Amino acid sequence: MSVLDGKLIEEYGITILPGTGEEKEIWMISLIGEIEGHENSGDRMKTTKYEHILPVLASVEAAEQVEGVLFLVNTVGGDVSCGLALAEFISSLSKPTVALVIGDSHSIGVPISVAADYTVIAPSATVIIHPVRLNGTVLGAPQTYEYFQVIQERITGFISGHSRVSKEQLGEWMVKPGILSRDLGTILVGREAVEAGLFEEIGGIGEALGRLQERIREKNICNSGKEKL
Repeated sequence: MSVLDGKLIEEYGITILPGTGEEKEIWMISLIGEIEGHENSGDRMKTTKYEHILPVLASVEAAEQVEGVLFLVNTVGGDVSCGLALAEFISSLSKPTVALVIGDSHSIGVPISVAADYTVIAPSATVIIHPVRLNGTVLGAPQTYEYFQVIQERITGFISGHSRVSKEQLGEWMVKPGILSRDLGTILVGREAVEAGLFEEIGGIGEALGRLQERIREKNICNSGKEKL
């Protein structure tokens, strides 16, 4: 029996899949739309509320029957601070995790996507890496650009720490900070993102679920060996 009831599963976009053993579970958690943070988005906008996902992930960590998590990612980005918090939480899980990017992984969605143990991206999925910016008018004060630079360092540091891409390369993709007329950044599609070192494999649900099951079996074998010792 899952630790989440049917209503919560429906509300949070969670699917419970069979695990590798009897009464074991794999959770598929959808991270879609805009990553909503400290401010509410419009009623007509599809969002992922980080304050809902964090308690769910805590339940995953504590539940013995949950063997691993498959994250389904299709996001246009959103709140930087809350997106980074979500990425850090995902990366700290002790359960095996795999992320599958379909559709989009833009802006703060990139660190969320690479936070899992293993990453798969669909052939047509797009990744956008651009400088940190605010919606609307950006004040032209030096303090503003310095603050943006600090945030960008946090983002590039996390991505480089969870992929094969250097901070220097990420900085080049973002374009020079502060040049507002050139803030589109870099767009990578499917295989380009794998070849660049952001993700590990091209594929879909079959590949992603298979990789997760492999990691779960490896962990079970490792734990079994420790118990014998």
